[in-house]
Amino acid sequence: MAMLNVALPSIRADLGLSTGMLSGVVSAYVLGYGGFMLLGGRAADLLGRRRMFLFWLVVFLLFSGLGGFADEGWVLLVARFVTGVAAAFMTPAGLSLITTNFPEGPQRNRALLIYAGTAAGGFALGLVIGGLLTAIGWRWVFFAPVLLALVILIAAIPLIKDQGERPAAGGFDVAGAFSVTGAMILLVYGVVRLEHPSDGPLLTAAVFAAGLALLALFVAVERRSTSPLVRLGILRSGPLVRANVMAALLTASFFGFQFLITLYLQELRGWSTIQTGLALLAAAADVVLAPTLTPWLVNRFGNAKVVLGGLVSGLLAYALFLGVGLDWTYAAMLPSMLLIGLMFAFVYGPLTIVATDGIAEHEQGLAGGLINSSFQFGAALGLSMVTAVNVAALGAATGPEAGLEAMRTALVVPVTATLLATVVAVAGLRARARKPAGDQVLSAT
Repeated sequence: MAMLNVALPSIRADLGLSTGMLSGVVSAYVLGYGGFMLLGGRAADLLGRRRMFLFWLVVFLLFSGLGGFADEGWVLLVARFVTGVAAAFMTPAGLSLITTNFPEGPQRNRALLIYAGTAAGGFALGLVIGGLLTAIGWRWVFFAPVLLALVILIAAIPLIKDQGERPAAGGFDVAGAFSVTGAMILLVYGVVRLEHPSDGPLLTAAVFAAGLALLALFVAVERRSTSPLVRLGILRSGPLVRANVMAALLTASFFGFQFLITLYLQELRGWSTIQTGLALLAAAADVVLAPTLTPWLVNRFGNAKVVLGGLVSGLLAYALFLGVGLDWTYAAMLPSMLLIGLMFAFVYGPLTIVATDGIAEHEQGLAGGLINSSFQFGAALGLSMVTAVNVAALGAATGPEAGLEAMRTALVVPVTATLLATVVAVAGLRARARKPAGDQVLSAT
């Protein structure tokens, strides 16, 4: 998604897209990804993780390529939506392949931290790569994932073994699948509409109401289903629920901040896309830290304390940026970038560990779908909230000073999201302290 954001102006200029259509290119992927993630997670459990991963990797490859060849806006929309759906099925299948092939403990933790570090580093690296590819031609933003997916596919076929994997028992909950997928699509669409607060607020409210109604229907269906898509009892796990809440708040803060700093550097400071991407490169330090320093810290202090330390680092990073000025040097921005790298290194991976620890093997796909849904929903919410606040704060004012003040106001969103996540982390530590020693492993957050 970060790669595409950098290329949007070039896509608009080449294809002559309207602002609404251009926004839809981003939103289509979010709708597909966020809407089908829970279904994708359960499908991995029911239909086989290896099968789901390889099949949807091929679909991702084909439709990403379609986006690169698009000459019409609607073709881009279709390509982005289907690649989002493919990612929604592929991501929890890939995560559950890790969690079911490594026993709980140091081996699995290290594998998950490497997985999470690579994914989190991609958020920041995407801007750099996107800037470089857009300089060649915006279509390469779509073709590059095709090449990467092809490499992964060629490697995955012989390397990912079946290992006697037996899909989970039970039928497929069709009513649950339709209701939760419809609910997630409507809720994500409602969040996306928040980016334009003056664009039909009644319709936005109606979309949220319909999404919540479908969600209530889904809960009712799951209570009565003999083979539920989501076993509601899984939500009785305090650590899992807290991990998912913190996951949503983590990505809400980061994606909101990423959007604001991109506006600041490019529109207020006149930096190029490549300069902007390089400025954020320090935030990708977690690629190195996640598989090296984080495992040692987790083994020494436990997931809960490491997560809390990471959230405090992020809170400090965003708070430091509240005083941003139009004459700031990169040296003044660097501490925030490095602290954000620490936040992701210490939070993203350990949260993934907590969200899948203690979960039965036949529900690992579901657990992966839940945590990835939280990450995705949080990203959409954070981006929409900072956009809405920034637009409202800017009003009819123009000029760099007005833009700077609006950005400072919108920075309150990532600060608040990280503060709330910190409160949840502290609550988890307190809950863990109150439990008997034998139960504390289940309260890692």
